[in-house]
Formats: sequence, structure tokens, C-alpha cells
Amino acid sequence: MTSTADDLAVSVASSFEEWQDLVSRSFVSLGVTRDGSRRFRGGMRRRVLTDVSLCEITASSHTVRRTSTMIGRDTAAFFKLSLQLSGTGLLIQDGREAVLSPGDFAIYDTSRPYTLTHDDDFRSLIVMFPRTLVDLPVDAVGRLTAVRMPGDTGLGRVISPFLVHLAQNLDQLSGASGLRLAHNALDLVTTMFADELGTTNPNHTLVDRIRDYIDANLGDPDLCPAKVAAAHFISTRHLHNLFRAERTTVATWIRSRRLERCRRDLLDPLHGHQSVAALAARWGFLDAAHFSRIFKAAFGFSPSAYRQRRAA
Repeated sequence: MTSTADDLAVSVASSFEEWQDLVSRSFVSLGVTRDGSRRFRGGMRRRVLTDVSLCEITASSHTVRRTSTMIGRDTAAFFKLSLQLSGTGLLIQDGREAVLSPGDFAIYDTSRPYTLTHDDDFRSLIVMFPRTLVDLPVDAVGRLTAVRMPGDTGLGRVISPFLVHLAQNLDQLSGASGLRLAHNALDLVTTMFADELGTTNPNHTLVDRIRDYIDANLGDPDLCPAKVAAAHFISTRHLHNLFRAERTTVATWIRSRRLERCRRDLLDPLHGHQSVAALAARWGFLDAAHFSRIFKAAFGFSPSAYRQRRAA
């Protein structure tokens, strides 16, 4: 049974079979199993904010699996973040295991197999979003899948309570303000991931500074590898080597960050009075026709058509 109030979907499964169907319809193709014959209960509150889905799940013990066959059925790839609110969970992906206690969270990638198991009654928040919303290379984030991010130490003491409050106030999240809060949450999580990556490789600290510089200067149409290298007192060759280690290029990173900023602005009603060309120029795209072509190649819609999704 599902009821909707102001686009907050509230669902309660009357059987485990119904729960299996609900889980797959709410996320990506998944297999859901459980042990034992104890009566099953499951419910979810789900809020979709354009490109971010936030789902609070309260359920009996069960296991969710994503297999290679299931991955082949889906064309899009997402990151999912699991925040444990009560009970415990075990996330397995890429040969790593993360045991999550209340307040802990971890990220996983829907383009690769994973398993998420809860051995008892639990409550959790699942956030699903396009991988472009994490301002780090996909391969870098891949080193953090199924890694426990504790909610009681370091940056987790700041970020986890914010995520918990989002779960508690799904009914208050709507429209542009809700979308901004969801993006703010992902920006905070990205900060924690960048910090985690920086502690394992000194080069990541420099790369983080370079990425911050690029983000701060995206509106400069003359932003280029030579300018970025000079600002950090390194050679252009060294700069290219740093990004090659991240399996990307400087130019690709600059373009993807500009496209992501444009995409966010197109969905934001606060920028509704600005033309597509003006938004593109704000982030360094001075050729409107070129911008339209690469935006459609990246997101599957023209900028104008993508903007219409805001009202959909």
C-alpha cells in the first residue's frame, strides 16, 4: 500500500513478496531474500528531489543483492549511500565489508555487484544519486565503496547528524529548498571522502587543492591546464600526470565540473529568469551552440529540455 502527500511517498508492504517488488521499483534491479518464517514487516518513506532520491526504510531482517545480471538490465549508474539509523547492517562490495552501526554510513556503486544484509529489525536512510554529484573521480570513489564512515569521530560527527536530520524531516523537504539541502548533504559527504582519500596518498592532498582551485575558477573562460599548473607552481606535465593517476584529464575534469554546475542551475528556480546562454556563460561556456551539444551528449537532453524537468 502506498500513499502520497505532497510528493512524499509512504509505502507499507503487506507481504514479503510485495516488499521485494517495492524495493526494486524504488531503486534499481535488486534481489531481496530473507531467512526464517517470522512475520515480515516493511515500510518506506521516499522523497524524490529531481536527481536525488532519499528513502527511509524500516523493516525486518533481510538481504538485498545486486548481481551482474541485474546490472545489465539498467542503463544508468548511481551511487547509493546507506546511513544506519537503528539496528546494524553489513555492506559488501569490491572485496570489502563494512559493518554499520547507528550513525555510520557507507557508499556503494550500482554499476558493480553488492550485498546489503540486515540480521534484525532496522531503520536506515538510503540516498541514491547520479555519480556526477560527487565532485571526485569515479575511480577515486571506487576506493571507498563499502568502507565504514563512522558517525562518532572526525568529520562524521558533523556530517552524520545532518543526514539523520534529513531522514527525520523528509516531509519538510520539497522543491528548490529540498533539492539544495540534498545537494548540500552530498557536498558534505564528498568532503569526508576527499579527506579519507587524502590521508592514504599525499598526492591526493595536492589534487584536492587543484580541484578546489578549478571549482573556484570555473567561470573563467580562459581556465586551462597551463593556468592551473602555474597557480600551483608545478609543471603542466606534472599536472597531467596527477590527473592521469585519477584516470581522467584536466580538460575533461574542467568540462565535467562546468556541466554539473550548469545542470544544477537549470534545475534551480532561483535562476529561472536567466537564459540558457547566460547560465552557460556564467560557468565559462561562451559558445552557446557548443554548450548545447556537449550538454546533450552528457545528460541526454538539450539544456532547455532539461530545464523543463524542474516543473515535471
